[in-house]
Amino acid sequence: MRSSAGSVRRRWAFPWLVGGLLVVVTASLLLGSNPMAAGQIVGALFDPATDTDAIVWGSRVPRTVLGLVVGFALGVAGAVMQGQTRNPLADPGIFGVSAGASLAVVVGVYVLGVSSPLLTSALALVGAVLASVVVFAIAAAGRGLAGPVPLAIAGTAVTALLGALTSFLVLTDQTTLAAYRIWVVGSLSGRNLDGTAVMITFVVIGLLLAGLNAGSLNSLALGTDLARGLGESLWRARLVGLAAITFLTAGAVSLAGPIGFIGLTAPHLARALVGGDHRLLLPAAGLVGMLALLTSDVIGRLVGGQAEVPVGVIMATLGGVVFVVIVRRAKLVAL
Repeated sequence: MRSSAGSVRRRWAFPWLVGGLLVVVTASLLLGSNPMAAGQIVGALFDPATDTDAIVWGSRVPRTVLGLVVGFALGVAGAVMQGQTRNPLADPGIFGVSAGASLAVVVGVYVLGVSSPLLTSALALVGAVLASVVVFAIAAAGRGLAGPVPLAIAGTAVTALLGALTSFLVLTDQTTLAAYRIWVVGSLSGRNLDGTAVMITFVVIGLLLAGLNAGSLNSLALGTDLARGLGESLWRARLVGLAAITFLTAGAVSLAGPIGFIGLTAPHLARALVGGDHRLLLPAAGLVGMLALLTSDVIGRLVGGQAEVPVGVIMATLGGVVFVVIVRRAKLVAL
């Protein structure tokens, strides 16, 4: 009976997710801190030369698109990360990507006086990639890429170091602290699609690499010894997986700032829907990430009035509650 129920759930998982996503996308376009009639919004979508053009095409359409891109990227990155480390508590940030992006933004403000959102995103992208390269180099120097533990340790160490440097800089300069405080909470507001081609390209490359890594993740789930016995190249599997996580997370962080909990919780929810096969788990986790991020963004627009609550704050609040439920449920199942 349980197997039959699970088969039905897997069969309908993607239609449910796509249907829910359509509802949330519609809500993202229709709802906001500035109340507008549905007819006005639909009219502006098909005729940009209207009075509501600035709100619809200047704000709601870009943040909806970015929410879809960032949510999918973080959901897939989380699934790849947990598959690579075989750790259900793993998060893409463990590779130092978010910490590298944060330090790069702070250095840009502190040293170069950067204030442009586009330049800030570019710096975040560069910092995220460099941090990931450092983590990879440290793990590779110890010939530890065959197992997940050296990568996790190197990532944790680099994250702590970069976090300390970031804290030192923001505490010594008020201007840098103010700029960092706005960026670090994670937000989709105040952003447009101009100049984001490079960041979105990073996400697309990461998705392609994650797709290539899906079969290897299924092998790694059996353990490194069995994976090697099946002919899996552990170095190649780790390298492709790390590259996928880097590209996905770097692109997402550069677009919206560091947003937590999606990479941690989306794979758990997706796994409950489609099972552990990464060929299904990765796209399902991406869809769950889209739903979670856009839903949180809509909630943030509505509960904050004219002063919208950043999506990173809403996501952290809801994500914490969902994760506690997941952990409690897993504990009960284990018992």
